Amino acid sequence: MLMQKAWSPYVAGIFIGLLQIPAFLLIETALGASSSYVTIGGLVASWIDPSILKIDYVARHVAATAKNWWQVALVIGIAVGAFASMKLSGATRQPISPIWQRALGTASPAKRYALAFGAGFIMLVGARIADGCTSGHGLSGVAQLAVGSTVAVAAMFAGGIGAAMLLLRRI
Repeated sequence: MLMQKAWSPYVAGIFIGLLQIPAFLLIETALGASSSYVTIGGLVASWIDPSILKIDYVARHVAATAKNWWQVALVIGIAVGAFASMKLSGATRQPISPIWQRALGTASPAKRYALAFGAGFIMLVGARIADGCTSGHGLSGVAQLAVGSTVAVAAMFAGGIGAAMLLLRRI
């Protein structure tokens, strides 16, 4: 199974869902990723200007608590796991897809990476404003039947579909 290029989304979903159990039992927190960026960003910023820790929001995230560092470990694990999965499955890098070429007007990897970085940054800011990212709301919040998370996930899907339609010039 580890050597397959893609897992069944149902199997992967079950594994991710089951990961909620140790998260709640051991650390009393749910899956999520966006807080990890605040933890690392706040820590790095505090090395440059320690007074940033006077801001309560930053201080809460930089505190050496299991919840904060669990999310950092989760994000690192996602990157390491994706790399290991690529290597185990024998997958290779693919050229830029024709869809991206058409949307960007070029096959330039630099332009694609710049767009991906900018879009990722905007998503991260939005995730912090929404008090959680797609994995936090979609996996954890919906699993807990949180109304706010259900609304957030619906809005994320609507926004993503709208952005894709605009980017691909279908509307």
